[in-house]
Amino acid sequence: MSSLILSLNAESATLEQVGGKGLSLAKLARAGLPVPDGFHVTTAAYRRFVTENHLQEGIQQALQGLKPDEPAALEGAARAIAALFSAGTIPDDLRIAIIERYLELGGKNQPVAVRSSATAEDLPDASFAGQQETYLNIHGGEAVLQAVKKCWASLWTARAIAYRLKNKVDQNGLALAVVVQELVNAEAAGILFTVNPVNGDPDEVVINAAWGLGEAIVSGMVSPDTISADKASGQVENYEVAEKAIMTVRTAKGTQDKVIKGRKRKARVLSDAQVADLVGLARRIEAFYQMPQDIEWAWAGDHFYILQARPVTSAAKGAAQKTIRPNWTLPDPKSNYIRSSLAEHLPNAATPLFGSLGLDAINDSVDELASSMNMRLAEAQYMYKVFNGYVYMTYKLTPAFIWEMIVVSIKNFSLMMSKGTERWEVVRAELAGIVADWEAKDPAKLKPAEILAGVYAMLYAAGKYYTVIQSGTLPAATTSEMIFTRIYKSVKRPGDPEASQLLLGLDSIALRTEKSLYDLAQWVGEHKDLREVVLRTPSEELSEKLAQGNWPIKGSTADWTEFQQRLQEYLRTYGRTAYEFDFANPAPAELPELLLDSLKVYLEGKGSNPYERQREADELRRLTMDGILRRWHFFPRRWIRKIYEWTLRSAPAREDSLADLGLGHTIVRRYLNELGGRFAKQGVIAQADDIYWLYRDEVVALAGDLEKSAQLPDLSAKVPERKALWKAYMQLRPPAVLPLDSPFAKMIPWARQGENDHEVRGVAASAGCVTGTARVLFGPEDFGRMQPGDILVAPTTSPAWTPLFTMASAVVTDIGGPLSHSSIVAREYGIPAVLATSIGTRMIRDGQTITVDGDAGLVTLLD
Repeated sequence: MSSLILSLNAESATLEQVGGKGLSLAKLARAGLPVPDGFHVTTAAYRRFVTENHLQEGIQQALQGLKPDEPAALEGAARAIAALFSAGTIPDDLRIAIIERYLELGGKNQPVAVRSSATAEDLPDASFAGQQETYLNIHGGEAVLQAVKKCWASLWTARAIAYRLKNKVDQNGLALAVVVQELVNAEAAGILFTVNPVNGDPDEVVINAAWGLGEAIVSGMVSPDTISADKASGQVENYEVAEKAIMTVRTAKGTQDKVIKGRKRKARVLSDAQVADLVGLARRIEAFYQMPQDIEWAWAGDHFYILQARPVTSAAKGAAQKTIRPNWTLPDPKSNYIRSSLAEHLPNAATPLFGSLGLDAINDSVDELASSMNMRLAEAQYMYKVFNGYVYMTYKLTPAFIWEMIVVSIKNFSLMMSKGTERWEVVRAELAGIVADWEAKDPAKLKPAEILAGVYAMLYAAGKYYTVIQSGTLPAATTSEMIFTRIYKSVKRPGDPEASQLLLGLDSIALRTEKSLYDLAQWVGEHKDLREVVLRTPSEELSEKLAQGNWPIKGSTADWTEFQQRLQEYLRTYGRTAYEFDFANPAPAELPELLLDSLKVYLEGKGSNPYERQREADELRRLTMDGILRRWHFFPRRWIRKIYEWTLRSAPAREDSLADLGLGHTIVRRYLNELGGRFAKQGVIAQADDIYWLYRDEVVALAGDLEKSAQLPDLSAKVPERKALWKAYMQLRPPAVLPLDSPFAKMIPWARQGENDHEVRGVAASAGCVTGTARVLFGPEDFGRMQPGDILVAPTTSPAWTPLFTMASAVVTDIGGPLSHSSIVAREYGIPAVLATSIGTRMIRDGQTITVDGDAGLVTLLD
């Protein structure tokens, strides 16, 4: 029976036999750490049960034809498989072996925890943890057997099946191990991170602690105490006491959540001495594994017990991320940090390579342009920096810097206002030329240093490009619209449209993109067979067939071939932009399946005709302005006409210039992926795109070693740690302005947020009021969840996001302003928009019902 049942500390335990959780516990037990005693029911036992009960065929039948986005079908399959396991009989010899090992733990009434242990969970780059079940406070041999069967069946829960389908995990031949352990009757329990998961400080330990068993923390049902401690000494640095309303406790038949009463609700769970002892155990575990750990612990009978330890990865529990509060105190209180300028195009936490290599190139370009204008930016420390994971524009308001800004603004005001478009066209041609030069080269034939030179050159050119349009097309659009709006309001009469309505239907990149997509949909709609194929085939599958050139039905391929050509032409024209400027994110040209989703909206008749909207906007503009000019008496009519025409020229130029910011995005990614592929072949990282999780100095050193054919270090363990830290950053609410109490922060409306949990305030950017379902999207990987009528909630949007507006009923963003892309396109589509909320994506839950009031700049959370 040695292959079916193993002691908890068995030397022979392997990942394949006992799963990730079981292997970790085996190692901890062998290392002498205080792990509750127990045993493993191995994957061989699972396979024996499945084979002898002939379950595999039934499992495969239940999985047939399932898709990850069909919850009802997934639940049905899970119930069918669970019934198979429930009806199955554990072989007699295995049954006896399990009961015997259980009785050895402490007798027939010994309470135990029965935990699933998957072979793919708790690995450095996996996110399988939590997909299977745990059963606590199980008494008696028969109850243990039933719990083991339930654990085996939990390999096939709906969420586990969906996860594997979504991530293309082969479901044939899967098996599950089970760990049976003595149950610690915990007085307190929690989670410990041996590295601060928010700021990445390796010298700081962060602990979550709550009363009772740890399930209340893991499930998110209780807000735990949060403790920061020095790793070396165990000394408490900060202790945040939470009000703990419930605790999970043992009962005669299992567990239950008990209401905490009296002083205990707000009492500290751990003393300073207990914290020091727990940190000492954490140091031993981290030293044993030689990497940061996420540790589950319990306190009972004056002793700590270790229930689990895993690498700090994307599989780490989210409880700490939800409760840890970052320190937004700046190293230099005299500096100002603003989520503005280029930071608006970096709405999410930055990846390590962009935050180092990317910002270095951009900051160099800013310095070069400033020098050409005789500005001493070094003294003002004007640059882009990463703080708590997010990119901020930073500077010191020194008297010299303020004076230089005034002088430069006065000298260049006329140039910015009247020559912005011309300057944009010049710098756009320069950027396009640099990108074209590097695009013509084959990165596979270049040396590592040459690849990095190309990446730097394109990023430098993009940084210079943005700095120029920031002082050209962007201020011209902002200023012209502000002046026109002010003048228009002075002569507007009841019944006249709002000023913003007179700026709709302009021939910007947003409208051209939509018209081109609409044209493509119209053409597809004229070809019956092709239309049916496009509508019934999942977009991801359709994208693969288009890439492979496979016509999915019998018959003529002429329509299919032309569809491929038209789609490629669309992507060449409109796919060379960026969803966000961090080069770790793919461009639209790399994700045609997202375009196909929008195309289907038009094919189903759910999108509005952009040509008709433009005609209506043109007619409204003509009639309104004719009436305004007829009754204009204060100044010469040619003045207001010139201002209006200036506004009509400037607004499209703003959108077009921003769209071109990502002109080299796909080429930069091609170069970095090539270099990442070479690193992966040398065993430095697991796969090519892991390069985005390395830092500039690491990549430069690796490139040099690669050219010298030197031995390269293995950095693969660092990638999951950094991904986990990035996910922790993504839970934060980065302030719009720092310091939080600075006079500048008080001047900016969107830098302030109230404490009302049911309201989110921002800038009123597009009129109207809509109630609907919030769809919180952070990037293109989320776009597939958007449905017609949803309210788009995002950190910000760029021209690459425009197809989503065909489905949105309203828009809410964290950053942006009245003249940002989100505002302009929302007005174009006639949908409400509230922008610059700073916390919208963190306060609003995906799927939540909300009301967006675009007149008041208010979002109300209804459930």
